[in-house]
Amino acid sequence: MDWKSKRIRTILEAALAEDKVNHDVTTALTVDPKLRATGTILAKEACVVSGLGSIPVILDIFGKMSTTPMGRFEVVSHPEIFDGVLVRPGQPLAVVRHNAAALLSTERVILNLMQRMCGIATLTREFVNAVAKTKTKVLDTRKTIPGLRVLDKYAVCCGGGVNHRLDLQDGILIKNNHISLGGGLPAALEKAMKGHKAGQVVQVEVRSETELEQAIAGGAPSILLDNMTPAQTKKAVKKIRAALPETTIESSGNMNLKTVRQYALAGVDFVSVGALTHSATAVDLSMRITADVY
Repeated sequence: MDWKSKRIRTILEAALAEDKVNHDVTTALTVDPKLRATGTILAKEACVVSGLGSIPVILDIFGKMSTTPMGRFEVVSHPEIFDGVLVRPGQPLAVVRHNAAALLSTERVILNLMQRMCGIATLTREFVNAVAKTKTKVLDTRKTIPGLRVLDKYAVCCGGGVNHRLDLQDGILIKNNHISLGGGLPAALEKAMKGHKAGQVVQVEVRSETELEQAIAGGAPSILLDNMTPAQTKKAVKKIRAALPETTIESSGNMNLKTVRQYALAGVDFVSVGALTHSATAVDLSMRITADVY
């Protein structure tokens, strides 16, 4: 993740502007503007870490937004703590030394962002663990918070998952609506195969035996088995492997931690899980701030 990129910086700038961090009236009226402090970000529950790189960028942006000089800051973490690591309850994720007002004003933005990202990473790790010792990889979807997709998908990677399409330009996925509006599966697949650009994977979603036969006949490079049972999936995988051994196979549709391993054992290459980003529960983090004593 390039935390210094313009795209990421724009997201973080918008978050700080939304909270009006440079107009924090409570802090302005109650705290000495010259006071230095130390903020310790703590995990209040076990979680997979994600989003540590956002902290220095948020503080840098805040410093440029503030009309009062904030001075230098330092963000440190234990060498064994980094994005993707599982931490225990009570374990510190990072220690931030800065102007007290800067810590107070940016605390909620930092915690909101990291709580969501850690939640996504943690849920992803649970799914990855559920399919352990199989060849199946866990994919995310485009069911992300508008404007935060790059962060959501990065968090998935921190949890050991794999990113599917980042956006609509990233690959070709022929779904049921494309099939119905594009003249049927054979016609839609043929157009996609002829018109796709180098690097764009052509994938077609199938929901029935008939559509599966059509996808195989059309030589689909990737087939998505949607809302099939594990038994149906196993049968479909056998048929695809026999006809198109190089075709990748994905399962999707209401995946959960109780069923995902059954799909992995059915032989698919990927399982896609929308819940990773649309239903992950934010992890409980806190920032304990204390005045520096010299």
